[in-house]
Amino acid sequence: MRKFVSWSIISFVVYALFVWIYLFHFSDTSIPDSLRGTSADPATFMNDRELMLTEEYSKIRDALFFIAIPYEWLGFILVLTLGFSRRFSRWAKEVSEISLIQTAVYVFWLSLILLVYSFPLDFISYQFSTAYNITTQPFQSWMKDVFVDFWVNYVMLSVMVFVLYLFIKKHPKKWWLYAWGLSIPFTLFLTFIQPVIIDPLYNDFYPLKNKQLEEKILQLANEADIPAEHVYEVNMSKKTNSLNAYVTGIGSNSRIVLWDTTLSKLQDDEILFIMAHEMGHYVKKHIYIGIASALLLSVAGLWLTKKLGYFIFKRWGESLKMSSFSDLSSLPVILLLFSMLSFAVSPVTNMLSRHHEVQSDTYAMELTGNKEAAVNTFQELTKSGLSQVNPPYLVKIFRYSHPTILERISFIEQYEKQE
Repeated sequence: MRKFVSWSIISFVVYALFVWIYLFHFSDTSIPDSLRGTSADPATFMNDRELMLTEEYSKIRDALFFIAIPYEWLGFILVLTLGFSRRFSRWAKEVSEISLIQTAVYVFWLSLILLVYSFPLDFISYQFSTAYNITTQPFQSWMKDVFVDFWVNYVMLSVMVFVLYLFIKKHPKKWWLYAWGLSIPFTLFLTFIQPVIIDPLYNDFYPLKNKQLEEKILQLANEADIPAEHVYEVNMSKKTNSLNAYVTGIGSNSRIVLWDTTLSKLQDDEILFIMAHEMGHYVKKHIYIGIASALLLSVAGLWLTKKLGYFIFKRWGESLKMSSFSDLSSLPVILLLFSMLSFAVSPVTNMLSRHHEVQSDTYAMELTGNKEAAVNTFQELTKSGLSQVNPPYLVKIFRYSHPTILERISFIEQYEKQE
């Protein structure tokens, strides 16, 4: 097991070195010669300093993303091999004989040690984002979000783990299927309450203050046959300089949300293009398609987690200090496998998301027909977030749930030619 831990750490270091070399020395982020001087060329809407900062920040951000994922996996391995998981399970049993309380105790200690373990990398990411003026959030406010995130995740994970191990103990062969069946209403419930309960824990939401702009947006919604009474804005300027807008929730809790940074940096016609884009998500039912896709992938993921989890327990259970697979001490194995499987399918889920974004861009053009506003919007998104117009290929397939700015602006230009 010492060899296993040593090789895990060595593999992580080698992988991190490969990521750094790929992003900083071998990746090509230049745009095609045919697009130089066009609206997709960052040199036409960014100055030399902005271009330099964009390249620097994007590479650092991407490197941290790719390093954070196996760093999380390494954390699960260390929690197992160093005996923390078995110790937490023993403490939970000493506290109470009630399964729910045991689960709450175990998940608390596991969540706490993983928070401490991941904090250095999270803090480094926060520091870089602050240094490049993307994040404007003071450290105290950032720490508040860290702890809010901890408790929200703790409550949800405790409930899921309690039910999961209840199924594992009572249905050792089909627990994955029962867990998946229960995940359907649970996912729908979380999606329904997110806009009104979870999101307000992090930020302040209120109806759009600019009533003239709201009237224009609601007129667009009426043209799209969307039953909307309000558009919401969220106070994000105290945390970031980036721009964003999104659709969240389902049913009566559906909301179209604009960041206040978007309102302050974009013109009305550009905001209307963004709103038309978000309405496209609603009209095309992308939220429901996304939920259905996630549920389909999760049933395969749970089945594979069961197969691989039992295999790992039979072969290395003693070395990993697991008394049985139905004991809470096996939870890091389940979390590790699910994280690895999620990362493995991310190119597929990102590809589906990018397809949805193209559909929404198309819908926005059909609704507004404003090419100039669309192009200006994408250019401003690039500048405010210091995003590469043409990111490296591996970054695109593993990170980008949206088409690249190069693809989006080119699409707008081509769309005009097709009309």
